[in-house]
Amino acid sequence: MVDIAPPDEADILGTAVTASGLAAEAPVKIPVQRYLSAEFAELEYERMWPKVWHVACTVDHIANPGDWFEHRLGKFSIILVRGEDGVLRGFQNVCRHRGNSICQGSGTGITELRCPYHRWAWDLTGRLREIPSRRGFGPISNDDLPLVPVQVDTWARLVFVNLDLDAEPLAHWLEGVPDDIAWANLDEFRGTYSTATPVNCNWKVVNEGFSETYHVQGLHREMLGSINDVNSPQRIWDRHGVSYQPYGVPSPRLGRDVDDQTVWESFVVTQGGRMGPEHAEPGSPVPEVPDGQTLQDVIAQKIRDHQATVGVDLSGYDTAQITHLSQYNLFPNTTVLISADIFTVLTARPGPNPDEGELATIHLSRMPSADAPASSPVHVTVPMDQADFGFVLNQDFSVIRTMQKGLHQPGFAHVWLSGEECRIINMHRNLERYLGLEPGGWVPVDQAR
Repeated sequence: MVDIAPPDEADILGTAVTASGLAAEAPVKIPVQRYLSAEFAELEYERMWPKVWHVACTVDHIANPGDWFEHRLGKFSIILVRGEDGVLRGFQNVCRHRGNSICQGSGTGITELRCPYHRWAWDLTGRLREIPSRRGFGPISNDDLPLVPVQVDTWARLVFVNLDLDAEPLAHWLEGVPDDIAWANLDEFRGTYSTATPVNCNWKVVNEGFSETYHVQGLHREMLGSINDVNSPQRIWDRHGVSYQPYGVPSPRLGRDVDDQTVWESFVVTQGGRMGPEHAEPGSPVPEVPDGQTLQDVIAQKIRDHQATVGVDLSGYDTAQITHLSQYNLFPNTTVLISADIFTVLTARPGPNPDEGELATIHLSRMPSADAPASSPVHVTVPMDQADFGFVLNQDFSVIRTMQKGLHQPGFAHVWLSGEECRIINMHRNLERYLGLEPGGWVPVDQAR
């Protein structure tokens, strides 16, 4: 088993360094109109969203011939379908006749893609197979009107799509991320459930909430007893970034004399369920720490013991691989959370206007065997007022509910970012590339405040 190795010093971006690698002589200022302007949102739809790889679902959602899944990205809709030949394909979700959406939701066992409006039908390779009352259209070949294809590829049980057929391959797009997380053997996981929750804020607000640990000291104070949020190194590639976060140890913000009981209580409150249902609620005393070990070692062993109850062997993973969290931010809108027993994906999607978006989540579980068969994950839409994603994510949702309103205040012109928020800065720098903007810039000038 490969240990988690710290990145090269040149790749670590701490509080004194921005995502561009320059000393943080001044804060990075982002015009607030990027979160509010309908024109800016349209520019994203025109120049960025159709050009980037983004996560749609897991291979387990569409594992068998005839399985299909509708992936929505704001105004865009894509049909993912497993053909009778076993090949996974994707198509723009539009009937070539009058433009109706062909499918909504997901399902199994289909042998064709048929529009419910006038019953035009295509086979699962996207080739037109039937036009009712064909004679009225004159000469049309079935090869003239296939479904419009999109690029589809997979990595680590995740299905990615790209509407641009000329876009670079996914393997190149992901840069160094697959190699960086290869130690976790992500192919041993299987999708268990996924959700979609409409939110009352811009997609970037959601995405940025999962792109820095600076907010832990404010929003997640219960975590301070069990996370080193100060010394969590960050690494930036060209498009993507990662934060390596140690858990089971106290934050330096609490001082030097933090006892094990404080660390234990913090871990139990914020993620005790990882050690089993008996630790899902606070109140248990700190366990005894054997000589030569740390409380972090004890927590790691309890997670191993709990996973063993469902047949999963984590004996090959060391304490760091179990208690550290690698938080990858894939441009433009996806966060991937990885530990030896964790594989969770959070994706922020645009909504019908700049003040609305969607948070999509995918949860995967490690299986006892890498050959474990896929089972169809449950996929549900969860209204924002009913969303309950656990102690920490619920706190993040509390800010999602209030952030967009604050951005609209007339005295607020810019978001101010520090080098510690380098992954957010990097996202904006890449956004500027796609939209053709100067760094920190935005038009129209008449909307600037």
